Amino acid sequence: QVQLVESGGGSVQAGGSLRLSCAASGYTDVRYSMAWFRQFPGQEREGVATINSDGTTRYAGSVKGRFTISKDNAKNTLYLQMNSLKPEDTAMYYCAADRVFSGSWLPPQSFFHDWGQGTQVTVSS
Repeated sequence: QVQLVESGGGSVQAGGSLRLSCAASGYTDVRYSMAWFRQFPGQEREGVATINSDGTTRYAGSVKGRFTISKDNAKNTLYLQMNSLKPEDTAMYYCAADRVFSGSWLPPQSFFHDWGQGTQVTVSS
């Protein structure tokens, strides 16, 4: 059974940084995609960044150049380094995992079947 557990959220002032972690267990697929999504109140989850098992990464335009997705395979942990945070980055952040996504765009939330419980990120101005 796949388990994804996020941590690292919190409150920070605009311009600051946070690093989110997602510890994964029970995942046996050799080829996979993992992703970070975020959800604003009253809205659907939107893709932030994805990483494939071959290291390919994709980012939403709103975070490109500020956020970096990475994965430590030895620790089975997914990361999202968030720099230059803005108040509009305030959201609940979720990690997700599934089979590899071969498209050249960010996959929709409907593509992923395994989700973590989420971690709140709040950026104050």
